[in-house]
Amino acid sequence: MIKKLITLSVVALSFGGMAFAADDIVDTAKSAGVFKTLTAALDAADKTSMLKEEGPYTVFAPSDEAFAKLPAGTVEDLLKPENKEKLGKILAYHVLAGKVMAADVKTMMAKTANGAELDIKVSDAGVMVNNAKVVQADVKASNGVIHVIDAVLLPPAN
Repeated sequence: MIKKLITLSVVALSFGGMAFAADDIVDTAKSAGVFKTLTAALDAADKTSMLKEEGPYTVFAPSDEAFAKLPAGTVEDLLKPENKEKLGKILAYHVLAGKVMAADVKTMMAKTANGAELDIKVSDAGVMVNNAKVVQADVKASNGVIHVIDAVLLPPAN
């Protein structure tokens, strides 16, 4: 009996530090606490439900600090109902179909959910997505992965 308890304790400790991806991308972002602006923007653009779907998706997620780098008033303006479509296109520019983990990233052009492409470059300095640097990779979610970036990606004008 004592041997079984010790074995169960060792097994429980072995899994104690491992993160299980039970939450979808949106819930993972909300629980992280550094994506308040992103999740508010997803709600304002009616894109939250998309990132709750099965996926998988890869999201290059700007942190709150990244949104703060935008010119004053930009975020507030984008969150207005009349800018819903524009905001939706910007957010979709941060999403790729499929799950791309950091180990799989290579220098390439990648088509986003809004149809435009991202320029992804891998170098000794790290991974760059257009003008944004990946500051934290592989935040796992049940329906994909989040890579935290330090700038908001703006799609090319059509």
